[in-house]
Amino acid sequence: MPLIQNLNYSRPKWLFNSHLETIYPALFRKVVFRNPEKERINTPDGDFLELDWYKNGKDKLLIISHGLEGNSERAYMLGMAKSFYENQFDVLTWNFRGCGERMNEQLIFYHSGATYDLDAVVSHAGKNYKEVYLVGFSLGGNLTLKFLGEKKSDLPKLKKAVAISVPLHLGSSSEKISSPENTLYSKRFLRTLKEKVILKSQAHPGQMPIDALKNIKTLADFDDYFTGPLHGFADAQEYYEVNSSIFFLDQIKIPTLILNAQNDPFLSENCYPNELAESLDQVFFEYPKHGGHVGFTPKDSNHSYYSEQRAIEFITKGF
Repeated sequence: MPLIQNLNYSRPKWLFNSHLETIYPALFRKVVFRNPEKERINTPDGDFLELDWYKNGKDKLLIISHGLEGNSERAYMLGMAKSFYENQFDVLTWNFRGCGERMNEQLIFYHSGATYDLDAVVSHAGKNYKEVYLVGFSLGGNLTLKFLGEKKSDLPKLKKAVAISVPLHLGSSSEKISSPENTLYSKRFLRTLKEKVILKSQAHPGQMPIDALKNIKTLADFDDYFTGPLHGFADAQEYYEVNSSIFFLDQIKIPTLILNAQNDPFLSENCYPNELAESLDQVFFEYPKHGGHVGFTPKDSNHSYYSEQRAIEFITKGF
């Protein structure tokens, strides 16, 4: 499918580089929205997932998945939930394992390709709806796309999806986020990931290579020692190759929009696959010049974020 040449997004002048575009909404955006109805569901392996419901009494459901070390209460999650709620959707946001109010029970955490948990959420939440739609941010975007590729046509209620700021190719994007200019981000992610490993080791004594923490300097190191082996992969490289959503795009059978800003500091060149885009029937790509990573701040603070506008347009109207 040809690239969508949409030039409607223009960043505020004071957010004059990609880092400001990324950091400002992450730290300073506030979303005033109603309190969710909380639910905890069990997973087949004896664990649990924490869900936040925003119910309108409608027959259309939007399920939103967050990014690395995010949760259901991040501003970008609430902003998207509020926008769709006001457009007559029921909305569900959910927390990956270890990202909610309680640490999960099993030794494993969450990861970029853990589609079994998204499957559990969709199967549980979608049973009372006529139509189900998906939105995923960053890691949650990769998870969403991989899930759609794996499921193909198995879930007839799934109608459309949107993935925002997606590291389609995990290996090269991991290298990008660990580059010197992105030290601020990688250190922040590593700090909270290491804290979770310590908590997990206390609940599962002797089952975590806790001594390896002193060797971890990059996200790839963390994935080499923890994410990969804990989830059944030999190392980070195998984990990245098996779970990169770029390898599942040609199997997606419903209209899907990928919104990646050209100046996203987290994404490698492999996350803008122009030649592949032209060969796909159901996947649409849009590359705004600006936007940062999970940014897309509007010039007018009274307006919704561009990512929210585009998600609503794509899901309710078309391309």
